[in-house]
Amino acid sequence: MDPIIKLKHTIDALFGTGVSKNLPKNLDLTFSRKTGRIRTVSHGDKLLCTLRIDGGLAISPYFAQILLKNKKFKENCVKINQEAAPFVQEGRSVFCKHVVWCGKNVKISADTPVIFKNKVIAVGKAILSKEMIDDFDSGVAIKVRDSLKSPKEKQEP
Repeated sequence: MDPIIKLKHTIDALFGTGVSKNLPKNLDLTFSRKTGRIRTVSHGDKLLCTLRIDGGLAISPYFAQILLKNKKFKENCVKINQEAAPFVQEGRSVFCKHVVWCGKNVKISADTPVIFKNKVIAVGKAILSKEMIDDFDSGVAIKVRDSLKSPKEKQEP
C-alpha cells in the first residue's frame, strides 16, 4: 500500500473521516531502516507527526493547526481560558478548571490539541475523557507534550 494513503487512512481513523483532506502536498516521509515503517512525516522543514508503534500519531502543534481547518478535527480538541494560556504555551499541563470547551472525541490517552483563540498552542495526551473533564473542577486534564514555546525553540537566537 502507498505510504501516503496509509497515512491518510490513519489520520481519518484517529481524528474523523475526511480530516486527511487538509493534508498538505509534497510530504517528506522518513522510514525505519529495520522495519521499513513510516517513522516521521514532514512538510518542508516542519515536522508534522511521528507514527507510534501502537498505530497512533504524535502530531505537532503546526500539523494540528493545519488539520483544524476541518470541523470534524475540532471534536478532538479542548479550548482553554485566558488565565491558563501563557502557562500551557510554555509546556505546562492543562487543568480541568481551565477548560472552557471540550470536543466529544477527547478520550483517555488520545492525542489532544489545546486551542486558545482559534489557534493551537499545544498538543498533549488526554489524562481524562470529555465526560470526566466536564465533571471535575480539579486535576490534570491534558499532559502537554509539545507547545509553541517548547525548549528546543527557545534555544535558537
